[in-house]
Amino acid sequence: MKLVITSGEPAGIGPDLCALLATEPFANSVTMLGDRDLIAARAALHGCDISKLQIEHHPTPAPVVAGALNVANARYVLSLLDRAVAGCLSGEFSGMVTAPVQKSVIAESGHPFTGHTEYLAERTNAPFVVMLLVGGDAPVLRVALVTIHMPLSAVPAAITRRRLIDTLHTLNNDLREKFGIAKPRILVAGLNPHAGESGYLGREEIDVIAPVIRALQHEGMLLEGPLPADTLFTPHHLARADAVLAMYHDQGLPVLKHASFGRGVNVTLGLPIIRTSVDHGTALDLAGKRDAIDVGSMRAAVQLALELAARRAQQAP
Repeated sequence: MKLVITSGEPAGIGPDLCALLATEPFANSVTMLGDRDLIAARAALHGCDISKLQIEHHPTPAPVVAGALNVANARYVLSLLDRAVAGCLSGEFSGMVTAPVQKSVIAESGHPFTGHTEYLAERTNAPFVVMLLVGGDAPVLRVALVTIHMPLSAVPAAITRRRLIDTLHTLNNDLREKFGIAKPRILVAGLNPHAGESGYLGREEIDVIAPVIRALQHEGMLLEGPLPADTLFTPHHLARADAVLAMYHDQGLPVLKHASFGRGVNVTLGLPIIRTSVDHGTALDLAGKRDAIDVGSMRAAVQLALELAARRAQQAP
C-alpha cells in the first residue's frame, strides 16, 4: 500500500513538510511529488536526511524563493495534482495527501481554481463532493460543510433541498464506507441564529432544512436538527454524534480548528479515491525557516489516509 503526497505551493511550507516527514515511521509508505532539489534544500535547512524518501522529481519551471509567490510555477502545482489523481485512479497509489496550495496565484495564472475539493471533483468526474474536517482528541470531531468557498451573501440561495440531500447522502455513505461507522449519527446545524427561531430570524430552517431532515429520517438516516449552531458544538450534543453538518465554511471550521488546529485533517468525501490534506494554508511567512514548521497536521493527514486505505483494502472482494 503506497500513498502519494503532492508538495503543494513551492514557495510555501509544502516542501518543508515533505522533508520533515522523512523521520516518520510511515516514510517508506509514501511517494512524494515535487522538485527534488527544492525538497532537499528545505531538508538541509531542517537537518533532515531524506536519502530514503521516494521523491518523484518534477522540476519547477521557475526558481523558487521561500515566501515569494511566482505565477510561473502555478501550473506546476496543478500538474502535481493531475499526476497524483492519475496514479490513484489507476491503482498505482492507494490514496493521496495534499500539501497546501495558494489559490490566488493559481487564479492569477488564468485557471479558475477555487480549491482542491472542487478541482479533484472535476478531475475524477465525481458528481458530488463534500468537505469534511476531522480533528480533536477523543471523541474525534468531524465537521462537514454544505457550502464551501463562496461569499457569505451567496450561501442562503445555495442551500437548496437538492444540495442538502446530496450532501447528507454523501456524508452518510462515506462515514459508513470509508470510516466504518455502521449507523452514522449526524447533527445538522441551522443556517440562522437560533436556527431561525420559528421563522422570526429566517425561514431556511422551515422551508428547506427541516423538510429534508424529515425526509431522510424516513429513509432510515439518523439525523437531528436543525440545531442552533451556537450550542450545537457543546459536549452535550457532540457526545451523541459521529459528525456535524454545518451550512457554511465559517460556521463549522472555526470550532474544528479551535479544537485541533495543527492536528486537523481535511478529507474530501464523494471522490472515487482517498484524499486527505492539512488543515492550514501555505504559511508563506514560515516557509524555509528553521524550527518554524509544525508537521502535526500533515502527519495526521498521512496517518488518516493510511487508515482509510487499509479499511478500503479489507473491504475489497
